[in-house]
Amino acid sequence: MMAEKKKIKNIVSWIVFVVLMGLVLWSPSRIFIQQQLMKIGFFKPKLEKPVEAQAGDKESAPDSIGDKASFSSADNIVYDTEQLKGKVLFINFWATWCPPCRAEMPSIQKLYDKFKGNDNIEFLIVEIEGDVEGTAKFLTDQKLKLPIVYPNGEIPSNWLGGAIPTTVILDKNGKIAAKEEGMYDYSTKEVEAFVQNLIDQ
Repeated sequence: MMAEKKKIKNIVSWIVFVVLMGLVLWSPSRIFIQQQLMKIGFFKPKLEKPVEAQAGDKESAPDSIGDKASFSSADNIVYDTEQLKGKVLFINFWATWCPPCRAEMPSIQKLYDKFKGNDNIEFLIVEIEGDVEGTAKFLTDQKLKLPIVYPNGEIPSNWLGGAIPTTVILDKNGKIAAKEEGMYDYSTKEVEAFVQNLIDQ
């Protein structure tokens, strides 16, 4: 009898474990869990320059003002970072298939809403795969209104090294002020103050 109860308990434990693992691995559930963790204070960005950029702010440094890229919106408006100098640039690299990318989008929307209409900053939310249809569906489903763009060519390797999501914040001279690889909460007061400080400089 005891052995039977122990066996049933083990089976129930395994079923619970499998269900929990399924929820963690299932993309919508994982996104929800990640967003809840952000809400309670996890995944705060450090807002630091990359190590190679901290070594010395020389023009020959990897974040030199020679780094540039071109992006286009779905309705063919071109955004050339070279021509956007004089503005702070918040550039987020993501893809529709990436759960952490999708999870941080509502926090980016909140930051965008705080600075929307400010002529001293430009938000470029770069869907790197060129998935216009998937992006439109995602924005509609999530009720987001973000300025989505797609790459027109090569992206500087010190902006995007392969990991997504990656966010790069450029100062008005086109130099990296902060670079964050991975999922972060961009809706915090600290991020807002960091961006405002760059705008005020």
